[in-house]
Amino acid sequence: CLSKGIFPASYIHLKEAIVEGKGQHETVIPNELPLIQEVTTTLREWSIIWRQLYVQDNREMFRSVRHMIYDLIEWRSQILSGTLPQDELKELKKKVTAKIDYGNRILDLDLVVRDEDGNILDPEQTSTISLFRAHEIASKQVEERLQEEKSQKQNIDINRQAKFAATPSFALFVNLKNVVCKIGEDAEVLMSLYDPLESKFISENYLVRWSSCGLPKDIDRLHNLRAVFTDLGSKDLKREKISFVCQIVRVGRMELRDNNTRKLTSGLRRPFGVAVMDVTDIINGKVDDEDKQHFIPFQPVAGENDFLQTVINKVIAAKEVNHKGQGLWVTLKLLPGDIHQIRKEFPHLVDRSTAVARKMGFPEIIMPGDVRNDIYVTLVQGDFDKGSKTTAKNVEVTVSVYDEDGKRLESVIFPGAGDEAISEYKSVIYYQVKQPRWFETVKVAIPIEDVNRSHLRFTFRHRSSQDSKDKSEKIFALAFVKLMRYDGTTLRDGEHDLIVYKAEAKKLEDASTYLSLPSTKIELEEKGHSATGKSMQNLGSCTISKDSFQISTLVCSTKLTQNVDLLGLLKWRSNTSLLHQNLKQLMKVDGGEVVKFLQDTLDALFNIMMENSESETFDTLVFDALVFIIGLIADRKFQHFNPVLETYIKKHFSATLAYTKLTKVLKTYVDNAEKCGITDQLFKAMKALEYIFKFIVRSRILFNQLYENKGEADFRESLLQLFKSINEMMSSNSDQTVIVKVCAFHVYSFASSGPTQRHVQIIMENLLRTVNRTVISMGRDSELIGSFVACMTAILRQMEDYHYAHLIKTFGKMRSDVDFLMETFIMFKNLIGKNVYPFDWVIMNMMQNKVFLRAINQYADMLNKKFLDQTNFELQLWNNYFHLAVAFLTQESLQLENFSSAKRAKILNNQGLFTLKCIFSPKGQHKIKFIPEMVGPILEMTLIPETELRKATIPIFFDMMQCEFHSTRSFQRFENEIITKLDHEVEGGRGDEQYKVLFDKILLEHCRKHKYLAKSGETFVKLVVRLMERLLDYRTIMHDENKENRMSCTVNVLNFYKEIEREEMYIRYLYKLCDLHKECDNYTEAAYTLLLHAKLLKWSEEACAAHLTQRDGYQAATQGQLKDQLYQEIIHYFDKGKMWEEAIALGKELAEQYENEMFDYEQLSELLRKQAQFYENIVKVIRPKPDYFAVGYYGQGFPTFIRNKVFIYRGKEYERREDFEARLLTQFPNAEKMKTTSPPGDDIKTSSGQYIQCFTVKPKLDLPSKFHRPVSEQIVSFYRVNEVQRFEYSRPVRKGEKNPDNEFANMWIERTIYVTAYKLPGILRWFEVKSVEISPLENAIETMQLTNDKINNMVQQHLSDPNLPINPLSMLLNGIVDPAVMGGFANYEKVTPGLARPWAQEGLGRVEQPNSAFQIPFLAEGIRIHGEKVTEALRPFHERMEACFRQLKDKVEKQYGVRLSGLEERRGSRPRSMVRSFTMPSSSRPLSVASVSSLSSDSTPSRPGSDG
Repeated sequence: CLSKGIFPASYIHLKEAIVEGKGQHETVIPNELPLIQEVTTTLREWSIIWRQLYVQDNREMFRSVRHMIYDLIEWRSQILSGTLPQDELKELKKKVTAKIDYGNRILDLDLVVRDEDGNILDPEQTSTISLFRAHEIASKQVEERLQEEKSQKQNIDINRQAKFAATPSFALFVNLKNVVCKIGEDAEVLMSLYDPLESKFISENYLVRWSSCGLPKDIDRLHNLRAVFTDLGSKDLKREKISFVCQIVRVGRMELRDNNTRKLTSGLRRPFGVAVMDVTDIINGKVDDEDKQHFIPFQPVAGENDFLQTVINKVIAAKEVNHKGQGLWVTLKLLPGDIHQIRKEFPHLVDRSTAVARKMGFPEIIMPGDVRNDIYVTLVQGDFDKGSKTTAKNVEVTVSVYDEDGKRLESVIFPGAGDEAISEYKSVIYYQVKQPRWFETVKVAIPIEDVNRSHLRFTFRHRSSQDSKDKSEKIFALAFVKLMRYDGTTLRDGEHDLIVYKAEAKKLEDASTYLSLPSTKIELEEKGHSATGKSMQNLGSCTISKDSFQISTLVCSTKLTQNVDLLGLLKWRSNTSLLHQNLKQLMKVDGGEVVKFLQDTLDALFNIMMENSESETFDTLVFDALVFIIGLIADRKFQHFNPVLETYIKKHFSATLAYTKLTKVLKTYVDNAEKCGITDQLFKAMKALEYIFKFIVRSRILFNQLYENKGEADFRESLLQLFKSINEMMSSNSDQTVIVKVCAFHVYSFASSGPTQRHVQIIMENLLRTVNRTVISMGRDSELIGSFVACMTAILRQMEDYHYAHLIKTFGKMRSDVDFLMETFIMFKNLIGKNVYPFDWVIMNMMQNKVFLRAINQYADMLNKKFLDQTNFELQLWNNYFHLAVAFLTQESLQLENFSSAKRAKILNNQGLFTLKCIFSPKGQHKIKFIPEMVGPILEMTLIPETELRKATIPIFFDMMQCEFHSTRSFQRFENEIITKLDHEVEGGRGDEQYKVLFDKILLEHCRKHKYLAKSGETFVKLVVRLMERLLDYRTIMHDENKENRMSCTVNVLNFYKEIEREEMYIRYLYKLCDLHKECDNYTEAAYTLLLHAKLLKWSEEACAAHLTQRDGYQAATQGQLKDQLYQEIIHYFDKGKMWEEAIALGKELAEQYENEMFDYEQLSELLRKQAQFYENIVKVIRPKPDYFAVGYYGQGFPTFIRNKVFIYRGKEYERREDFEARLLTQFPNAEKMKTTSPPGDDIKTSSGQYIQCFTVKPKLDLPSKFHRPVSEQIVSFYRVNEVQRFEYSRPVRKGEKNPDNEFANMWIERTIYVTAYKLPGILRWFEVKSVEISPLENAIETMQLTNDKINNMVQQHLSDPNLPINPLSMLLNGIVDPAVMGGFANYEKVTPGLARPWAQEGLGRVEQPNSAFQIPFLAEGIRIHGEKVTEALRPFHERMEACFRQLKDKVEKQYGVRLSGLEERRGSRPRSMVRSFTMPSSSRPLSVASVSSLSSDSTPSRPGSDG
């Protein structure tokens, strides 16, 4: 029966695919377009990154990637639909590839290299040099897109940019939909592009003639008024503003308001108005909607003096136009390509009937087939005297073209695209304006053969509004300009100030009357006449008028040149004396001019060479000129002329003897490569080498056809000598020739096209070593290094086994094989370690790896054959080989675990596997020579996260241990080296838990099998495993924001190194810890950390080992000098941390050295001044007293170094417990705060969660023995919170039932003493608790003792500082003596008999008498001070307090006897409580009181200093 699937058939789509291979090697290749497969792969790769961006909350990049993914999905669907026309499909493919390439770059993915059709290049089918160039091009294109994205045009669609970047020119398509304007007469609508910043038109006009009835005059063109403004380039994209300008010129009466049309002159061109639209956004691609109709508002001219260009500038400057509904409706779209591409790719927009308005001037890239001979003439302005008239004239300028015989050239003037050619053009008339400004441009297109005989003629006529008068008006003046200058060049571009001639009208019509006269003011001056002056000058039958007239011209001709040097070269036979100069000047001619006359120029050059065949006079100059022209064609601007050059060589080139001269000059240049001034020219020649050889080869072929192989031997010899010269140049080490060498490779790529075994052998023998040495000598920052490495890779890639065998055979004959292998290994290692190509050039890097791998394997065979025996063993060579092998395996580009699955598969498909199995097995007696140098590289290799590789290579360590043990009876060198290197490797990111397990398992197995290494080997393995545990912990949190965790791990590692006596590593981690402390402003801890380094040093002249001075700042030759520097730095840090007592102690030790050993009294005096300041600070400066907190980390969720451990933390200055807790919970956001202070049970300790317990503890004073008599509280207060190792915490507990009459009756305290591993402060702000003691105390007695201390401290403060505020003292005293406040101490008195209980006796055996008896003297002193300082307002309060105190005193004295006041007792013997008042901790934070004041153990306040 048929088995059924688990998915419904409607949910399944079977894709057609080809299955290659079987089993594990099976590969499924879908039958889809390669581009579709690429998009699918890209989307999968991007989606993973997209998710990561979401998790990282990188919103901006997340949105960018989302848009790109959506675009690719949409475009993929469109391509798969198969419904797109061919041109749209091609366009869409370009968009897709551009999007993928751009996205890969911004996501730091690999660069994709493509062919011209956008398909991914197959590296196996592509030559190395081609692959390198493809990478360069792809990288440049993506970089350009990135730059454009960052530039001001940030809103341009990137795909659109790619589309326009791929074409040298683009065009603006305009469709005129309607002209809504009440004109009343016929009109001309002239549309053009305008640069408002330069105030000039940049394109021809598109002219539409509009009839008075509101329709086009050519009714057939209704709804088909389309034009395309072509030849726009990148410079136009960069224009700040571009406007689309429409000028409307009325054609009819002088004034519209005149109605008697029969008597009025008609056909006059009069200004009517303008319409302007800013099209910058359309040109830049921010707006792209060909269906959107844009309304361009119309602005009429205001008065007769309003010139059309003035109105244009006003409209551009104005924000709004009061158009009253009048204007133009157009649609606009930017199209890529020249007119031929546009017609082909956008036939629905542009056809043969579409008007083409070209940019005035050549496009940025001149197409070979673009034959033009256009002269743009602009009427700029004039100044005309009114003459006999009462008002200024209504001047009309008529432009026409005449030849020297006075015959008019018909139909050569084009007023605008879309209109017929005319024979004469009439300007706009400005009514009664003395100085009209026209700015009207027409195009004059004259047959090339007529240009030298033609001139432009401008006639001026006054036009009258009355027809009868107008007919009688004659031409009143004339101006002209010849199109060809006297030197044979075309009229210069730019403005021309023409001379206005006056004469009789009939004479002015005769060309012979004026053609011999100067046409411009400059010509007039050249002939010695004054161009200025009020009086008119007579020249023949014409008079120079005072009137002025300016025009500007622009020649766009592929047939006419304005360059006299180029013209001189083209017509070189007419004046051979100037030939030398003309050839030199050619190199200065604008490239555009040269390529326009490419064939003519090349013909001239080779004719010069051929006609001077017997002489070498011009050979070098002709060669340089040829190189110049070939260099031009390589320029992007003229790249389209490549086919023209190729065609010239194949079809038009005819110089049969050119090969001899070209070869000779080139050889001369190469032979003199190192001479000053030659290098630059040789470099240019090398760049042009491909075409030079094509000329040489074509010339020789033509010669053979004529003379049947005559001189073949000479030709071969000349080529051989040339190649020899190039080889010698390549072998030279001159810095000057480096830049030339890279170009020289073109010789071989050209000469060995279709490589054969022999060709490759010649290249290998002559070039390989030279290339290697050049690569070694070049810096990584050189622009040419990539090209050289590509050339070297190309040579190695062409080499087969035969070539390697031949190379090895010829070593002895050629040069030292050891040197060759040595430099090759070093070079390979450098190239692998510091790649010359960017990280995203994956294909290029893989190609290089593949080629290097093959070469390494070939060279390895040679090592085994020639350099393994005792006689020829080369230690350094083998060392270099091992280092290279390890570098290859450990290179970043082969660490697959760092890559996505797609990239991993790509690398595995393209990369062979290279392992170093049994490195040590064949080396026999030489093994010991590789220890310890090779330990590090082998360790690096074993750390590669590839399980099989690790299993194969870890046993090498046992081999090394065994090898050293047999030689020295220990493996100490190996052990030292592996510990040092392991530290660096793990910190650098290598190694993991799996490696630790494998290392432990494999080495232990090997050691236990060995007779002598079983015990010592096992000890070593366990040592390394312990080290790895700590190093892995350290690395895990090394980049953690939580610096405290980093400090803990650092201390774990440095303690381990101290334990195994690795002083160098210990010091290294001390400085890591010190730096962390300095970052956190923990200056005290930084000082203690540095002190550990200082303690390793002696005050001696013993030389300082290198590892002791690990910091650049220490300049010390002896241990004593270094210790001195360290002490000074430590004292500085103690000072910043206000630990002056510690600074003084170190200062005394240092002073002893200065005084009695170094005799450096200057340093001593400075140190003693510092110490004096420290003593003063101790007495006068109030130091904040930090709180201490106990923190327990419970649960398996915490890292091992803190799990289920309790630590005592030293808080920051003025840090409350709430703030400290918040800081803790920020570091562990998943942790839960425990609500009890009692130790947790095993259920919490073994749980998978994180539980934090935090409460305040009180440091127990440990006063130094030197304080054998009472001292100032200011001195003692330091020891209350510093140099402490014991901390107490008191939890209130109740014994028995609660007494409703006295809450203190059954209240007891459970006191816990925590002892830390080290004193605080120390090298950390916290230390682990090492022991815990618990003892019970009765609450009442504890509270009375603390209250006594508090009163005593406050009394002492008021005695020493009379200015202290009285309020705290008032509150304290009143709370004790007034029974109305919490029952006073009467409640405590009631529980005093409880002292007889055994439990109390055990805990308080030291208490001889109740504390209330000792309290009375302190209270008396406090009441006295209060009475002296109390204000009158508080006097009643004081009197009430005194009365209460008297009652209390009588009661206590009656029950316990009289006690002396504190001040009196100081003079005699001291009861224990008084001494205790000086040594108990300060009352500013009495923690145990805080604990007692609350009946709940779960709410211990952090600032309980306010209780009574």
